Amino acid sequence: MTETIEHKYSIAEFSALFDLKPSTLRFYEKEELIKPQRSANGHRFYVDADVQWMKFLEHLKGTGMSIIDLKKYVAWRSQGDQTIPERLELLRATKQNFLKQLNEVQHHLQILNDKINWYEGKQAGMITEDESFAAYLAKMGHHE
Repeated sequence: MTETIEHKYSIAEFSALFDLKPSTLRFYEKEELIKPQRSANGHRFYVDADVQWMKFLEHLKGTGMSIIDLKKYVAWRSQGDQTIPERLELLRATKQNFLKQLNEVQHHLQILNDKINWYEGKQAGMITEDESFAAYLAKMGHHE
C-alpha cells in the first residue's frame, strides 16, 4: 500500500496556482472563504484539499456569484447537510443569473460576428456600397 503525502503550499505557491495575488488570498481568508492552516511559526500554508476548494470557489466566482453570496454558501456548507436546501436555492439562483448573462454575451458575440461578416462581404464585393448594416441584418433575419 502506497502512502500519499499531502503537499503543503506556501501562500506564494498557492497564489501562483490560481494567478492571484497573495493579498487576494489574505482577503479571502479575512472574508472566511478559505481557511489556510498555520505552521508552528505562524506562516500560512495550504494543502491539496484547499486547491480543490479554491477551484470550486473560482468556478462560482466565474458565474458572477458575489462575495456576499460566496460567504453565505461557505457558512452554510460549514453547518452541514441541513443547509443543503439553502445552498441549492442559492446555486439555482446563481445559475439563472449566469444563464441570463450568458445569453447577453452570446447576443453581443452574434452582433460582432454579423458586423465582421458585413465588412468581409463589403470587402469581397458581395454587399453593395449602399447596403447598410441594419439592412444587412434584416436580410439575414437578425436584429441588432
